[in-house]
Amino acid sequence: MIKLILDRPRCEGHGLCVEVAAQLLHIDDEGYAAIDMNEISDAILATAQAAARVCPVAALRLVDEEATR
Repeated sequence: MIKLILDRPRCEGHGLCVEVAAQLLHIDDEGYAAIDMNEISDAILATAQAAARVCPVAALRLVDEEATR
């Protein structure tokens, strides 16, 4: 299973991730990214990858939990 992980202290609230992956993330009341769906299926993997890629501070990453076992 692939998970989308947010390093909250690193997030600066640019919102680019939400622009490309609104079905996975939103901006919370404090103005920072928050994950709505962290278990990533093959159908939305490209979207999750794009969200991680556009983050200017690399606050998002994808982790393959099967590979870490």
